[in-house]
Amino acid sequence: MTRYNFQSMAEILQIAADEGLTLAGVVIRYQEDLEGKSREEVRRAMGERLAVMRAAARKGLHEDIRSPSGLVGGGGKLLEERRLAGQSLCAATTARAIAMAMAVAEVNASMGRVVAAPTAGSCGILPGVLLALEAEKGLEEDLLIDGLFAAAGIGMVAAGQASLSGAALGCQAEVGVAAAMAAAAAVEMTGGDAVQTANAAGVALQGLMGLVCDPVGGLVEVPCVMRNAMGAAQALVAADIALAGVQCYIPFDEIVAAMVQVGRALPPELRETGAGGIAACPTARKLARQIGIKTLDKDSLQENLSVASPDIP
Repeated sequence: MTRYNFQSMAEILQIAADEGLTLAGVVIRYQEDLEGKSREEVRRAMGERLAVMRAAARKGLHEDIRSPSGLVGGGGKLLEERRLAGQSLCAATTARAIAMAMAVAEVNASMGRVVAAPTAGSCGILPGVLLALEAEKGLEEDLLIDGLFAAAGIGMVAAGQASLSGAALGCQAEVGVAAAMAAAAAVEMTGGDAVQTANAAGVALQGLMGLVCDPVGGLVEVPCVMRNAMGAAQALVAADIALAGVQCYIPFDEIVAAMVQVGRALPPELRETGAGGIAACPTARKLARQIGIKTLDKDSLQENLSVASPDIP
């Protein structure tokens, strides 16, 4: 077992305090011990993931892409064109972040290569925030790699204590956790300490608590792609709150536990079945039929669940 083994944010913060490390520093040492590799090797591997994120953002922003269903594609490019024209209502960093977040999510929907962060459905949030801060703040690549390690620490805790599946806990477990990861990365990259990094993650996740998973036609496209943009903006807000010194009174571990409780309380139609929420809107059902997807309503979903799992109340 690695000397830097941890299961909770409380343990990470204790290690960071004892050894004078940032959150990224703890995760890097964990990875070194786990893989038996040097710091340079584990950082190089993370740099390769960053390169994939860059390529996906570039493709989504500058190429004409469309998902096989035709439901999404080109939204990130339109946002980028609006930003370049000086028309965005958002501040510079946020305008970049939401364009790139949407662009990367659209690359995923069009069968392109992305980094699941923590899932493919929420893959745009972390690169959107990372690359926007790099461009607007002039950050070096080493700082972005630190940010990725900080984000990984948040994702590891969430995955260990909960689930990253929208089918299990709703979209809060995907977009919510991705926003928490991105908020932590933003704080790490801009000089925050481990406590501020954890605070940022907590603020982001509690702000998206209860977000349901209701994809139209069961495809990770509508409203998923736009939620990536919203998650990136949420992450930057959370990072600013933490860096300003505003305390997140509820510890991150407890927020994750609350996410589990809330997710389990969500009915099946709000957990990726396409039977509730946005997916159940008349227009959503019409769109699904147009692309040849049969959808479930609440009654047929319950019937299927009863056949598959007779003991479910």
